[in-house]
Amino acid sequence: MRSLWRTIDRKLVRDVLAIAAAVAVIGMSFGAIAVSSGLPWWVPVALSALVFAGGAQFLAVGVVAAGGGPIAAVLGALLLNARLLPYGLAITGMIGRGRLAKLIGSHLITDETVAFAVAQPDRERGRAAFWLCGAALFTAWNVGTVAGVLAGQAIGDPEAFGLDAAFPAALLALVLPSLRGAAVLRPALLGAAIALAASPFLPPGVPLLLALAGLVAVPRKERVPS
Repeated sequence: MRSLWRTIDRKLVRDVLAIAAAVAVIGMSFGAIAVSSGLPWWVPVALSALVFAGGAQFLAVGVVAAGGGPIAAVLGALLLNARLLPYGLAITGMIGRGRLAKLIGSHLITDETVAFAVAQPDRERGRAAFWLCGAALFTAWNVGTVAGVLAGQAIGDPEAFGLDAAFPAALLALVLPSLRGAAVLRPALLGAAIALAASPFLPPGVPLLLALAGLVAVPRKERVPS
């Protein structure tokens, strides 16, 4: 273990702490909006500890807060987090060999932890970067959520501060970096159009699931072979 942490340099620590600070702020927003939207305080706290998936948590709580059912919220969150499955395959050798390491490591897989791990020049440094980033982000996200819950209980009506618009704004901020190139932008726009058209007629959460039909616009050469 000591040799593992010796591979960590100051630049890596600085970069991880910078992104952890940003994650803490987003976690505060999540906790505040969740409780000020009427959810019990323990719901966002439990989600952050047990799920630890920012986009999926925003999506699930947003659907429920808008009046959607738990099934639609869970399905939407699962579909959003499905992208993490290939991540796990890509860094399976960096997490560790023991069962406990794999169990905890799988819980810490995020876009950021994987990005830090694969950016390292060798497997040992990648493993150290993964665990450092995972521990820092998990701590920052949960501390931020608790702080946001405490603040949200004092806010009361989220619309008074415009926080009701924070859910769609946060989700948009999460997906914007991925909307590059026609292969991604075209199905995203089609899915958004389908969701907007269905929203006046269907219960909250259902239009989001229907938006998956936008995947038909993915170019054939970009599709995963069956």
